[in-house]
This record gives sequence, structure tokens and C-alpha cells, in this order.
Amino acid sequence: MPPCANCARETQILILDDEPIVCKRLKPAFQKAGYDVETFTDSASAMARIEEKRFDVVITDLKMEGIDGMHFLARIKEISPDTGVIVITGFATSETAKESFRKGAFDFVAKPFKLSDIIDAVRRFEESRKKD
Repeated sequence: MPPCANCARETQILILDDEPIVCKRLKPAFQKAGYDVETFTDSASAMARIEEKRFDVVITDLKMEGIDGMHFLARIKEISPDTGVIVITGFATSETAKESFRKGAFDFVAKPFKLSDIIDAVRRFEESRKKD
């Protein structure tokens, strides 16, 4: 099943996680599901990229060197309010989840996660966008 049957182009996804293994697991899974994916392991490079290209979905870790996930989330929403942001973290607390949603995150997923959990979150975002 294509990720967005009514979309004229592939959904553009940016993944930011300072653990290379996370990017290595997520990128091929999303590509196999029909998405266009770019991955970053440092927040400065990812920040520069969102300044130059619009992404439909951004998946970001919370705890990273340099720019943390909350700051990254806030910046994405400033640049592109329609971008869906999914926060992934190994430090999930109800406070970080609440803050993520307050700043505009679409979903919040605790590590370790199943690939299907993240792909499902992206598909839910796509479905919610069709309704708007």
C-alpha cells in the first residue's frame, strides 16, 4: 500500500537521531514503505537542512548534543507549521511528552520502539492531513 494514495509525490521525511543505529534502522524501513527519507546524526546539519527544504514529517530524538529535540521541534514549527513532528526518546516522561505536544509534536514515541510504531505514526499523520 503506498504511504499516501492520493498524494502526487512521495512524503518527504527527515530523521534526526544522534545514534547512527536508529537512522540505519529507520531509513530503509521507510524507503521500503515508499517514503523519501533523509537522515542526520547531528542537529546542526539537520537544522541547516530544514532551513532549505520543506519536509512533510520530521522524526527527532529529544536528547542530543548541540540543539536538543525540543529546540529543533520549536524551530520546525516556526519554519513549517504544517510539518508533522514525531518525537522519539529514550528518556520518556509525562513532562517531556506534555512539553512536546505543547510545542506542536504530532506524536511521542518512547525508545525502544518497534519500526511499525513509527511507520504507523507517520501514516496517522498523513491521514489527519487528508481530513484538514
